Amino acid sequence: MKTLFFEDYELGHCRISTGRTITETDIVMHAGQTGDFYPHHMDAEWCKTQDFKQRIAHGTLIFSVAVGQTAGEINPEAFSYGYDKIRFIKPVFIGDTITSKCSIKEKKDDPKRPDFGQVIELVEAINQNGKTVLVAEHVLLVKKK
Repeated sequence: MKTLFFEDYELGHCRISTGRTITETDIVMHAGQTGDFYPHHMDAEWCKTQDFKQRIAHGTLIFSVAVGQTAGEINPEAFSYGYDKIRFIKPVFIGDTITSKCSIKEKKDDPKRPDFGQVIELVEAINQNGKTVLVAEHVLLVKKK
C-alpha cells in the first residue's frame, strides 16, 4: 500500500503496463460471463463475410484488461468513482497484444465532498502496432490532506 492524497498527484504523471496477448479463450470466457454471444465475437465463418474478416474481441473485454493493467498500488485514501468517455477506437483481434498507459489528465475539487478531490486518469489501450484501440477516463475520489 502507498498513501497518496489529492495534493500528491502530479498532472502528466504516467505509468505503462506490460503487454498482454488477447486469446480465443479470453473471448469465450468473456462471452460466457456477460452473455454477449454476438457473431462478431463467436462466429469465425460469419466474420469472414464482414469488414474485419475475423472475430473481434468484445470492447468490454479490452476495457477490463486495460483497467486491470493500469491498476496501481493500493491507495487507502482513494477509490474509483467510475469511468467516463469510454471509446472503442479500433478492433482487437485474437493474437493482438495490448499494453495500457495511464496518465494523470486533470485534478479538480469534488463538488459534493469538500474533503475530496477528483483525479481524472486517461486510460489508453495500445496494440502491438502502436495503435490506440481504446480510451477512457477513470475518475478517482481522493481524500485531501
